[in-house]
Parts: sequence; structure tokens; C-alpha cells
Amino acid sequence: MTSPRIAFIGGGNMAASLIGGLRAQGLPATFICASDPGADKRAALKGTHGIETYADNGQALAGADVVVLAVKPQVMQAVCRDLAGHLQPNQLVVSIAAGINCASLQHWLGAETPRSIVRCMPNTPSLLRQGVSGLFANAQVSEGQKQQAEQLLSAVGLALWLENEALIDAVTAVSGSGPAYFFLMIEAMTAAGEQLGLPRDTASQLTLHTALGAARMVCESDVEAAELRRRVTSPNGTTEAAIKAFQAGGFENLVRQAMNAAAQRSAELAEQLGK
Repeated sequence: MTSPRIAFIGGGNMAASLIGGLRAQGLPATFICASDPGADKRAALKGTHGIETYADNGQALAGADVVVLAVKPQVMQAVCRDLAGHLQPNQLVVSIAAGINCASLQHWLGAETPRSIVRCMPNTPSLLRQGVSGLFANAQVSEGQKQQAEQLLSAVGLALWLENEALIDAVTAVSGSGPAYFFLMIEAMTAAGEQLGLPRDTASQLTLHTALGAARMVCESDVEAAELRRRVTSPNGTTEAAIKAFQAGGFENLVRQAMNAAAQRSAELAEQLGK
């Protein structure tokens, strides 16, 4: 597949991360451009990645195969309505904005012209190219365009396709919001270690590297997390005592409640932002 020409509308952190990932994969700077109203952001993108940047969104679209909508959800409607007159029917639109569904994007981009739209839910580790994204393509997206979208999101981590757009809410609950759950666990473990008498820096380092090591063990092993847990939980040992305390406090049920709350809020935001 020939390399697509990609235009980013919005030059924030996620756009910069995707651009950096594409450049690291070898996509020439001449195949990428970006628009942003902020002169500082434009200068930073051009200086770091060598791409062309524009203040005008319409200029960025010219000649692009893929148009990446990387603006805040609150301004997406205005941006899309501005782009509608410049967008070509064969251009793929990829949205990385949370809470905006394909139907809303199609309506704002001009209901009279069917648009090829891929909606994505990346997460913040994408900034380190360790992210994971859920992707949904509407009926107008071709197989070639799906490959282009996957190439784009794979530049910052793992890209997984969804058959049903409603599952974006579940992706939001699992991976979109997920990093914060682990940050909370790290906070709690660090504080508990300090209460047990460890210096704060030592408790922090022990917690951080334990989290990193555990994640790598799961990712690099063909053994499921439940089995890895059983292997380090000796009968009547220290780990078993801790696990029993977690379970007595309703740990698994609390996780389910939290993720259900995140998914429900994701659906509510989609309804509010899409009006």
C-alpha cells in the first residue's frame, strides 16, 4: 500500500504523538501536514517533525488522503462545519475526539455527502507510543482506508477494530480511562508503603517498578493474568493474605462498578456532545 498523505486538524499532544510515531516509522515529512490556530504549536510541529503547518484548516486538507480530527470535543461541531466545504468525497476522516459519534460527524460534515469515517478511542500512553486504541469504521470506509487508519493508530501502539460503534463506550471504560485506575493503585500502594515505614521515595520506586514488571510479565507471557497471580500466591503466605483482604473488601465488584460508571458516562457525553 502506498503511503497516504495525512492532514491533522489540531496540533495538540495526541496529534504530535501520532505525527512523531509516523515519522519514526519512516513516513516522509512531505506526506504529513497540520493546521492549528496557535502559532506556537505550528512552530513546534514544524521544528520538531519538519512538516508543513497552516493556520487555515482548508489549506491543510488540500491533497490529503486522510484527515485526522484532533481537536477538543467541545469545538468539533464548529470545526467540522467549517471543513464541510473543503472536504472531498474520497477523503477518509479519522476522529480521535472522545464522545463524538460517527452520525454526528457525518451530519456536521454535510449530511448530503456520505463520508468515510473512522472513530478512534486512543489513550494517554499513546504519548509514549505505548498506547492502545479501539477503532470503528462506518459503512463507507473501504478496506484500503481501514488499513490507512490502522497504520495511523499503530504508530503509537496497538490498534483494535470494533464491529459495533456502541462498544467504544466499553473501550473508554477499559483503556481510555484505564491508565487513571492504575495511577490510583500506584498512589494507594505508595501511601501504604510509606505508612508501613518506608521512605516515600523508596515506597514510590518499589511501587512503580513492581507495576512495570508485572505489566511486562503479563504482556510478554502466553499465560493469563489469573494464572500468573496464582503462581505467586503461596498458600498461607503474604500474598494470599493481601489478596484475601482485597477480595473481602469487594475488589472485583468495585472494579466492575467503576468501569460500568465510566461506560455509562461515555454514552451520556456522546449524547450531549452530539447535539
